[in-house]
Amino acid sequence: MSTRVLPPRLTLLYRGPLASCDYDCPYCPFAKRRDDPGTLRADRAALERFTDWVADPAAHPDTRVSVLFTPWGEGLVRSWYRTAIRRLSRLPHVDRVAIQTNLSGRVEWLADCDLTTAALWTTYHPGQVSHERFAAKARRLVDLGVRFSVGVVGEPEHLAAARRMRAELPEDVYLWVNAAEGRTYGDAEAAAWQDLDPHFHYSRTPHTSLGLPCRTGDSVLSVDGDGNVRRCHFVDAPMGNLYDGSFADRLGRRPCPRSSCDCHIGYVHLETLDLYDVFRGGVVERVPAAVRTPLPLTPVNAETGRNGQRGRE
Repeated sequence: MSTRVLPPRLTLLYRGPLASCDYDCPYCPFAKRRDDPGTLRADRAALERFTDWVADPAAHPDTRVSVLFTPWGEGLVRSWYRTAIRRLSRLPHVDRVAIQTNLSGRVEWLADCDLTTAALWTTYHPGQVSHERFAAKARRLVDLGVRFSVGVVGEPEHLAAARRMRAELPEDVYLWVNAAEGRTYGDAEAAAWQDLDPHFHYSRTPHTSLGLPCRTGDSVLSVDGDGNVRRCHFVDAPMGNLYDGSFADRLGRRPCPRSSCDCHIGYVHLETLDLYDVFRGGVVERVPAAVRTPLPLTPVNAETGRNGQRGRE
């Protein structure tokens, strides 16, 4: 067991064995996947073990913890994820607990959470759910006082639906847009998405990250169902295990080993970007500190494929 002192604040991105989803999105490899009963039992046991570790102050003395659940599948249709969020939200040393979700499940259970701590990172998938159904869920979250963001994938066929959803959401509910994987956005197309999400330029093209300082591996860690710790979901090198404390001796700020980073849950932690300022107080659930004026688009460099906006280099 390591005796190294952990940082005063630690953010854990947890992803267990769960990989089943009730949606059939064409851009997702886990669409309509079904986990067998053994996998579901293993996922529940792994999540409960992780929750016990977070709940135990002796496991991380004097460290405040934030948790983002990032399951491959849909977690909130499983009772154990709802139970974990309820429990963690009530702990005095937990700053935030959130989960990425398609919001297909019921939401009334959130009334039993401490809503100063619990939050949702939701994604609207046009074609998988009606506008009316998703909008009704969002309105109910507002009524309950839940802190949440809403997002869409920037596929051309989603633009009209995203505009309609943005028009219906309260102004203080952030609608984010993820660039579709492998898609190159011309300036006119990007401007349409930027009009909906003033921070779309961060997602438009991958960020060069090799050798750059990143909070992952120090105050931000990725944890799998067996408790194996990595600096982030996108770096395979293990740092040790959460439950025996072996990860702690390898904590520290190190440059990113990857050539680029194209996922928000990764690049949000790059120190060269201003995203901790943009999302201050809401990094885990992807809620900006304030609505900001969109940055003007500049032409994409034909050689690099990048635009000239701050934060994209």
